[in-house]
Amino acid sequence: MTRFAVRTGEGRALALASLAFFCVLAAYYVIRPVRDQLAGAVGSIALPLFYAATFAATLLIAPLFGWLVARLPRRRLLAWSYGFFIACLIGFAPLFAWQDRIGARTLGVAFFVWVSVFNLFVVSLFWSLLADICSSEQARRLFPLIAIGGNAGALAGPGLTGVLAVRIGVAPLLLVSAALLASALAAALALSAHAPKAPGAAPAADAEAVGGALLAGLRAVFVEPFVRRMALLMLLSDGVGTLAYALVADYANAHFADKVARTAFFAGLDLRINLLGVLLQLTLTRWLLVRVGFAAGFVLPALVNIGLLLAVASLGSGSVAVAGFALPIIPTMLVLSRGFAYGVTKPTSDALYTRAVREARYKGKNFVETAVWRFGDLAITSALNGLRAIGASLSAISLLAAAGAGLAGWIGWRATRSRDLLPD
Repeated sequence: MTRFAVRTGEGRALALASLAFFCVLAAYYVIRPVRDQLAGAVGSIALPLFYAATFAATLLIAPLFGWLVARLPRRRLLAWSYGFFIACLIGFAPLFAWQDRIGARTLGVAFFVWVSVFNLFVVSLFWSLLADICSSEQARRLFPLIAIGGNAGALAGPGLTGVLAVRIGVAPLLLVSAALLASALAAALALSAHAPKAPGAAPAADAEAVGGALLAGLRAVFVEPFVRRMALLMLLSDGVGTLAYALVADYANAHFADKVARTAFFAGLDLRINLLGVLLQLTLTRWLLVRVGFAAGFVLPALVNIGLLLAVASLGSGSVAVAGFALPIIPTMLVLSRGFAYGVTKPTSDALYTRAVREARYKGKNFVETAVWRFGDLAITSALNGLRAIGASLSAISLLAAAGAGLAGWIGWRATRSRDLLPD
């Protein structure tokens, strides 16, 4: 039997995990194009405001999440967290029906913030569950397969939005998303109850809470070498994606006059990004993790980002002819950088967390993938506006970002060798 194989007793858990992740990302991507077209409507100049509000909301919710993790068993934690977001989706639906009365800008800012927080916490909790029930060896073999299920959901989500929006309107899409998230909860609870115990998996039981201090996630960033390096990696590597997103927001603002066209544009980008992510996971990521090791999963995307940013620095924001087609450089950078982030970096990170202590897997990981991520979004977009205000060119900004991408690759390599990781 090869090291890539799904082994006896793992089939049901793999199917449940893949189904749960499919539903999680489908729920998110049903509503994401609605959020992104709002950024395109205002351009990157308003993104620091959006991200500041998102960061503030994240800081308010993170201690509550830590309190729940410290006190609730795994199944109750899943039910309470997912149930909260399902209720919010249902509550937003009538607000979109009253959009003309509320005002698109007011509702748009609130929804941008909420969708961002929703994505961060729901996805992070799902991978924390998997890191809790899988061994490091299982993670290398199975996490890329589970991530493919998620990418299938990420393809289905914008497809559903494109088909249903013109038939049932915007408000009912939130109910579709709520139904998908409820299905994800059912699959995750079944996985939590019936997942087989593997040699080397975490010793914690379903009936146990994680325990620990309320702000253990914040503390872990400062005192635990592995979590600290993962936080720095998040700031630097995601910074490239945030820069690309800000530039694409300006591109959409300049090229698309109405919200329907912008929504279709962003849905098309999501489709391309996630197709690339699936392709990478099928052909590259599992091979890298099993045959080469975790470090390659961080270094390779960093090299890709460096190449993309150097191309922008030399070619600018226009288009380049490829096989007779005019390929817009900025949207292409977003597709490639996010495709490698979703298809290589994220599965590598999720698998590596299986070697962290349990509190770090829940609280440290969640803090890095929520508060640290959103602080990075705020910092990058604010820095972009600041650099533009002092007259920095796109070429200079791209070169600075390329240096950051190189540093991200080095920090990722160091993270895989952190002394506080558990034995492989």
